[in-house]
Amino acid sequence: MVKILLEELDIEFWHLGSTTFKNKEMVKGIEPDDCFYIQNEAAVRGKNRLDLTVDPPPDLALEIDVTSRTHPSIYEALKVSQLWRFDKGKLQINVLREGEYVQCESSHIFPNLPLIQVIPRYLNQCRSLGRNKTMKAFRAWVKEQV
Repeated sequence: MVKILLEELDIEFWHLGSTTFKNKEMVKGIEPDDCFYIQNEAAVRGKNRLDLTVDPPPDLALEIDVTSRTHPSIYEALKVSQLWRFDKGKLQINVLREGEYVQCESSHIFPNLPLIQVIPRYLNQCRSLGRNKTMKAFRAWVKEQV
């Protein structure tokens, strides 16, 4: 769904999927379920390998159906600007402010879109309508918002 949002809003991005990230200060790395470079896409465009000592961290990390929760402090240490967590049918948007995550109602990447209400609704629809129909419906919804 994030890819659909970015594509329909014509925002450049680099989708890394599930990638392990670590910097020198961290004892162990983290591997989000999905992650994106958005605001920092141009800074990492064309790179085959990322080095977080010189390259920026991803702008958005996603954790989905969290069974063993990764503590947000690990993402804070990497300075990932947004951490979205989807668990038990709810979307939580955490935005990094002054080094700590603050739970927010919206994302500055996608301002004025009620994502914490809409994304869970469409994910629920996947169970009855199937993925393709749901993604087409979500894409149509995004187009209506633009």
